[in-house]
Amino acid sequence: MAAEIRNYTLNFGPQHPAAHGVLRLVLELDGEVVERADPHIGLLHRATEKLAETKTFIQSLPYMDRLDYVSMMANEHAYVMAIEKLAGIQVPIRAQYIRVMFDEITRILNHLLWIGSHGLDCGAMTIFLYAFREREDLMDCYEAVSGARMHAAYYRPGGVYRDLPDTMPQYQASKVRNAAAIKKLNSNREGSLLDFIEDFTNRFPTYVDEYETLLTDNRIWKQRTVGIGVLTPERAKALGLTGAMLRGSGVEWDLRKKQPYEVYDRLDFDIPVGKNGDCYDRYLVRVEEMRQSNRIIKQCVDWLRKNPGPVIVDDHKVAPPSRLDMKSNMEELIHHFKLFTEGMHVPAGETYAAIEHPKGEFGIYMVADGANKPYRLKIRAPGFAHLAALDEMARGHMLADVVAIIGTQDIVFGEIDR
Repeated sequence: MAAEIRNYTLNFGPQHPAAHGVLRLVLELDGEVVERADPHIGLLHRATEKLAETKTFIQSLPYMDRLDYVSMMANEHAYVMAIEKLAGIQVPIRAQYIRVMFDEITRILNHLLWIGSHGLDCGAMTIFLYAFREREDLMDCYEAVSGARMHAAYYRPGGVYRDLPDTMPQYQASKVRNAAAIKKLNSNREGSLLDFIEDFTNRFPTYVDEYETLLTDNRIWKQRTVGIGVLTPERAKALGLTGAMLRGSGVEWDLRKKQPYEVYDRLDFDIPVGKNGDCYDRYLVRVEEMRQSNRIIKQCVDWLRKNPGPVIVDDHKVAPPSRLDMKSNMEELIHHFKLFTEGMHVPAGETYAAIEHPKGEFGIYMVADGANKPYRLKIRAPGFAHLAALDEMARGHMLADVVAIIGTQDIVFGEIDR
């Protein structure tokens, strides 16, 4: 008599390199075919929402960087927008352009890490090295403006921390590099941050062409992604998917167009949409999103060159006075100390602020009771809904396809286990 074949259960993670964080999947398999995928979360839980109830509004800002730690400034943006809606703060137009520019720089940063790690998960090594080459330039932009390469804490209620710097950090001579090599490295760092960003936007389309040369028509890449993790438009909407996960299924939904915020309604860009709802279409959507983000950044650079102005509101209950004013005016000094010890008070009420984050709709639901800290904070992380769809996306696929499906979801556990 033939031996009875039984389903068996397999642990995927939490330490698995393709789990993109600390995901534990319990997979029920029939041979190598997935019958059920059960995601177990909570292994990274850091209680961000609860911590926010004990911190002043400004003290909670750096926690936002640590949610999705690949899309740092985008997280900050939704948080400060929620505070601004409650407090009725009008952000200066120059600060709005700076925010939009850095949102799109962050989108490219996110998609570069996604394409590198997704490629690596599916066996493509070179794309990972290419993507990190470009990430270095954009990390330098983060560092130039905020002093930090990752956790920037640059956005503020009422604007941004400071205006764009007039100089870029330079490479220094060392034993390894001679003067000629250093001069070449610094060739695009002689001017301001805007000059450096403009130089990057001129070079970047060629780099995206290189990524497409490596992957788009690569038959191994297509075998790993075409027809894998298919979601119909109806199921994608029903499961609460947003961002490239939703647009890859053919639904043209993007908050930058449908519910414009800041200055997105003044900018010219397109929304890429897929047809088949599989891993390959989501790849094509994100690659085109990088090109469109580059287009938006160019427009922001052009506007910022021509329009100087304040980058934060002139209200010392919300923003600190300048250092010069503090040194010459005792009242301004008191404002400074009061703001950084007690914090700002926000009128009682509730609001929801959402942005088109690189991974989808990232929202902050905030309840204020008139105190100097939120009464309640709830974060709507796009990756949480995407992970919930993993079971439906993986059923009937092979074990190796689970890795491609996790990669196409672009999940980061800082926001899921918030």
